[in-house]
Amino acid sequence: MNYLAHILLSGDSAQRRTGGFIADFVKGSRLERFPDEIRRGIVLHRRIDTFTDAHPLVREACALLRPYFGRYAGIFLDVFYDYFLAKNWKLFSGVSLTRFALSFYVALLRSYRWLPLTVKSFVWHFIFTNRLGRYAHLEGIRQALWIMGRYSSLPQVSGEAVQILRKHEEELEQNFLKFFPLLQEYSREVCMSCLSGRESVVLNALRSKAFSP
Repeated sequence: MNYLAHILLSGDSAQRRTGGFIADFVKGSRLERFPDEIRRGIVLHRRIDTFTDAHPLVREACALLRPYFGRYAGIFLDVFYDYFLAKNWKLFSGVSLTRFALSFYVALLRSYRWLPLTVKSFVWHFIFTNRLGRYAHLEGIRQALWIMGRYSSLPQVSGEAVQILRKHEEELEQNFLKFFPLLQEYSREVCMSCLSGRESVVLNALRSKAFSP
């Protein structure tokens, strides 16, 4: 899953959404410095990724893309899934994508002090270009992939990737529409477990460790 999906799947908590957004830039298990809800968002993000990578529907979609993208097929699929999520937004959220994105941008800035340095380096551009809203358009997907290719090892094939997305759009969209409701249900279950007594014990232990002499 990419940014838009992780933010939506994080539930209604603004800080948990922030955690879901920054999780890929937080390494290891030392999460004590973050507030509880951001920490929960990071943990949820990682569990979503594990569930997604292992699911047969996702593996089926990756197999379709692997001849084009090789070992990067999963990364391209993550971005394509955000396109399908934005395209079918009304099926999965009662709030418009425009309103949802604006609300998240405000929440992100309110949690600015907790953002990793890497995120701080691009967050203003992310907001001012309305990256979340642009996922609903193929040109926005092309731009997102171009940015990713510029700052990572992802092949710089954004134009070709959009052509491939167009070629397989119907098949990939049906795959997404089958998978995403399952992922929503799984995420809700994880969010509920985050509020359980056992989770509270873990968080308290981490907090005690963080502030122990």
